[in-house]
Amino acid sequence: MLVLGTIMPGSGMAGNYGAGISNSQWYLAESVFECSLVHEVPGYGRAVFRRRAGEDLSFFLESDSRLMRPGRGTLVVEAPAWRPGVAPKPVGAVDVSEGHRQVSLEARQAVIIAQSLLNGMRPTVTRASWYDGSPVRVQVSNVNFSGQYQRYRLCTANLLPVNIDQIGRSRVAFASGSKSLSEADMDLLDDIVAYLMADSTVERVFVDGHSDSLGSRIDNRALSEERANVVADYLKARGVDPDLITVRAHGDRYPVSKRPADNRRTTIRLQREGERPGLQQANGYGGVSAG
Repeated sequence: MLVLGTIMPGSGMAGNYGAGISNSQWYLAESVFECSLVHEVPGYGRAVFRRRAGEDLSFFLESDSRLMRPGRGTLVVEAPAWRPGVAPKPVGAVDVSEGHRQVSLEARQAVIIAQSLLNGMRPTVTRASWYDGSPVRVQVSNVNFSGQYQRYRLCTANLLPVNIDQIGRSRVAFASGSKSLSEADMDLLDDIVAYLMADSTVERVFVDGHSDSLGSRIDNRALSEERANVVADYLKARGVDPDLITVRAHGDRYPVSKRPADNRRTTIRLQREGERPGLQQANGYGGVSAG
């Protein structure tokens, strides 16, 4: 069992943080938006595997106290005490930040940590202490991990294809004079529909049509309206409540670029409860001026 330690200023002693056999627990928080597997590290904080809809696996360490000094730490996979003779395996350097989330790892290292836990090993992050430079070791326990990880895998299989950050402000581009949707456009709109069906906090979907400045203003206004309507009609046909959708046509009033191709577009913006309505000038990401 790992000995728990607490760093005191000027102690000059290593701080070892980790759960033992009797207090190692993993907890799953699951939804179609995000799956998180959380492990309490006594005396330190939490170790978390997280996968958001539309994103890869990530892993991070959170601490309520700034125990590790910001800088470069090391990640090593170690055998638990009851498996003597198994050599530690260095994984690489990790960045330790000053904030609440001291260590944040991307998919490759997160997968290595998960696999090592499944193999009965203990990933350990080591970094100098904030106070006196003595080493702080944060060890992630493999005890009770495997069963919860299988549940976590089931959760990730049911995630939505995208998250709100990816489709909250979206853009459909059009060829000159066109108001037709491509296969890629329909795939994007299908992802938006899937999200809308799951998130009841979305209270408004703004669909804004735009055109380039070639041709007459009257024709451009009409074309931008047709572009907005073709997007809105697609959303409605896939089951989105028409009362959620606000369609607006702007013609060539709000260019986002000197290139005509960039201005031939329809933007889709999802507004959730409590968010301020967009008052900024219309742009490629769906904001619109108050006028």
